[in-house]
Amino acid sequence: MRSYRVHAFGEPSSMVIDELDDLAPGNDEVLVDVEAIGLNFPDVLVVRGQYQFLKPLPFTPGKDLAGVVRAVGSAVQGIRPGDRVLSHVESGAYAEQALALSGQTYVLPDDMSFSEAAAMGLVYQTAYFALVERARLASGETVLVGGAAGGIGLAAVQVAKGLGATVVAGVRGDEEAALARESGADYTIDLSGGNLRDGIRDQIRALPLEKGGVDIVIDPLGADFFAGAIRALAWCGRLVVIGFAAGEIPTIKVNYLLVKNIAVLGIQWSDYRDYTPERVHEAQQALFELWRQGKVRPHIARSVGFEALPEALSLVGQGKVRGKAVVTVRQASA
Repeated sequence: MRSYRVHAFGEPSSMVIDELDDLAPGNDEVLVDVEAIGLNFPDVLVVRGQYQFLKPLPFTPGKDLAGVVRAVGSAVQGIRPGDRVLSHVESGAYAEQALALSGQTYVLPDDMSFSEAAAMGLVYQTAYFALVERARLASGETVLVGGAAGGIGLAAVQVAKGLGATVVAGVRGDEEAALARESGADYTIDLSGGNLRDGIRDQIRALPLEKGGVDIVIDPLGADFFAGAIRALAWCGRLVVIGFAAGEIPTIKVNYLLVKNIAVLGIQWSDYRDYTPERVHEAQQALFELWRQGKVRPHIARSVGFEALPEALSLVGQGKVRGKAVVTVRQASA
C-alpha cells in the first residue's frame, strides 16, 4: 500500500510516497482501507517538526481519516469488517491503509459521505470540546469566533449555533463574511484592519448584544486577535485558546482577569482522546446528531487526489483554505 512518509522534517512538499507492506491490526485495533483524509493545520506543524508531539523518523503523518474496515483485532467489539467509519489517530492517516484504536473509531451515519466524515474530524471535535467542555456554553449565550472562515473557525460557528448560541464571526473580507453567515453566524466583524486591540471591542460594542460584550471567545489565532478579543468579553466571560495560527503567542497580565471576572482556558483535544475516550465518543455522537439535524455541514473548500496531498497541505499551512481540504484516496489495487 502507498503511504506518505516524513523522512526529514520540512515543508509538506518534502514528503514522499513509499510502498509499504499491508498492515495488520493488533488486539484492540481496526484496520481501515482509507477513502478520504482530512487535512489539518497541526499536520503542517507535525511535518515541519514544530508540533508538541513528534514520532521518530520516518513516519506517516495525518490525524483524520474515513474509510471501510478491512479487519479488526480479537478484542474489538461493535465494529465489523465492511463498516464505514471515521477514525481519529495521532498519526498514520496519510496512507491507503491505516490502523486506529477501536475506541477512536466511529461508525458513520448511513448517508454521510467519506469526504464529509473526514472533514468532520479533528476540527469539529476541537470546536465541540472548546465550547462545551472548556467554555461551558449555555444556550442563549454569545460566542465570538476568530478565524471564522478556517477549519476550526467554521466548525465552531456551526457547533455554537447548533447548540443555541448567538454567533459573531471574526473574518477578513466580504467573501469570508458571506461564508460565515452561510454557516450560521448572526453577525460578522472585520479582522483585516489595524489596531485590533481596540477595533474588536469597538465592533462588538456596536452590535445589538444585550451584555455589550460576548460570553465566549474561541481563539485559534493568537497574536493581536487575542489582545482585542479579551477586551470584548462581557462580565464572567471565557476565552478558549486553541492555537496560534496568526503566528505570535500572546501574553496577558493576570490582574485583567481579576478586574473583569473573566477566565482564559486552553484546549488540548488529544488529552481527552487519551485520558477520557468515552467523552470523545459522546462528543462524536453529539456531532453526528447535529449533522443529522442539518445544524452542522462541513464546508469542503478543496478536494484533491492522493498525489496532490502535499500541495493542498501547503495551502492549509498558508491559511489559504476556507473551511476544509479533503483528500480522496485511490486504492492502488483498484
